Amino acid sequence: MKNEKKPNVVLILIDDMGWKDLGVCGSTFYESPNIDALMNDGTRFSNAFAACPVCSPSRASIMSGKYPATVGVTDWIDHLGEMHPLKGKLIDSPYIKHLPLSEKTIATQLKENGYATWHIGKWHLGDKPYYPTEQGFDINKGGCFWGHPFNGYFSPYGIPTLEDGPEGEYLTDRLTDEAIELIKDSKDEPFFLNMWYYSVHMPCQAPQNLVDRFTKKAERLGLDKMDPMVVGKYKPIQNEKKERIIRRMIQSDPVYAAMVYSLDLNIGRIVNTLKETGKLENTIIVFTSDNGGLSTSESSPTCNLPAAEGKGWMYDGGIRVPLSFTWKDHIQKNQTVDLHTTSPDLYPTILDLVNIKNHNEIDGKSIYEPIINSRTPKELIDRDLFWHYPHYGNQGGTPTSSIRNGDWKLIEFFEDMHIELYNTKEDISESFDLVKQYPERANSMKQRLHAWRESIDAKIPLANPDWKE
Repeated sequence: MKNEKKPNVVLILIDDMGWKDLGVCGSTFYESPNIDALMNDGTRFSNAFAACPVCSPSRASIMSGKYPATVGVTDWIDHLGEMHPLKGKLIDSPYIKHLPLSEKTIATQLKENGYATWHIGKWHLGDKPYYPTEQGFDINKGGCFWGHPFNGYFSPYGIPTLEDGPEGEYLTDRLTDEAIELIKDSKDEPFFLNMWYYSVHMPCQAPQNLVDRFTKKAERLGLDKMDPMVVGKYKPIQNEKKERIIRRMIQSDPVYAAMVYSLDLNIGRIVNTLKETGKLENTIIVFTSDNGGLSTSESSPTCNLPAAEGKGWMYDGGIRVPLSFTWKDHIQKNQTVDLHTTSPDLYPTILDLVNIKNHNEIDGKSIYEPIINSRTPKELIDRDLFWHYPHYGNQGGTPTSSIRNGDWKLIEFFEDMHIELYNTKEDISESFDLVKQYPERANSMKQRLHAWRESIDAKIPLANPDWKE
């Protein structure tokens, strides 16, 4: 779309937000009026998926427009060496622990076309030589190698790229303050604000007045008297050292709800600042998450039901995320699109929206047409989407690959190479494996998955020689 004045772009990425963690997406406990209004003011995708069930790969995918396995960042980046490689029947595959400088990021593309580029919040795509300022951003506030606030959400944070605020200052508020200051100080040049909040990643912490609000709400609804957890076996049972986990079955954690609400208040502040400065009408706002909600470990703070499992798993609870595009008078309001889309698609879509030609070879496909013209080209409907996670998740998942075509999804489990086939429209909980009912479809999807892996030289986990049944 051609405009005399290039539109600003605000990309809001939430860490670990599940697909049902918002009122507009079906939550009956969390409150998100500002985000709900934002999503309803534009086009929302009901079948949006992160490129990986954990954070760093999805972030690399958004920045590069490529699948994580294409880039080589296939797991969350552990700079401390405390967790990897995890071992079970297999040994985790090796992976790159930074976003390669050879990748031309979305920020670089926009910067080369006259945009001021700002990164605020979590980065988690490499140590100092690979920080945002080395990847196309003019300004970096808070982005470093950290995957979560090691010292908690209250100042002093100790984040190496963010000066500590007054003692007790809340990190989500502070990052928003930084964004507002940049927006207010911006002149006539268009800007790209990469607003990547640390929240709602663990540790689960929020201002006490907000926690009190949801503690009372839980009491009012009787949720405080319900046991939200179910102890059960893995699905499937593959690693006997980890055969039991604790799953959250209802959304009822007051602290987590307070974190969601704090995010909502702060996103409302950003939208209001854009409005007050006269920039809202010419600003594209993209809202999404980097993976599914955390529901099977670390106190299991949220629930993704009816989608199965959560962060760290290849089932839809681990990869299904909220996604919306909003641009006043350009993008249709209250539009919901059922098209299946994934993280690499953000890159070409944003470039199309701002009328910048992409010359890079990427995996993502632009979803401009359904957003702007309410028309979905057949090639988008018919295409295969791929996932490759050759690692043991800290949350219980095991090494897997997956392919999705429309409502059909196949998962291959590397521990024993068995496959599972689901129709996710009819069976969102992925409870009924249809491999035996549809063997030809399953075999075809498996062959296409293998061909894709071979075409990008995807790393496959090796057998663990020390494993004992």
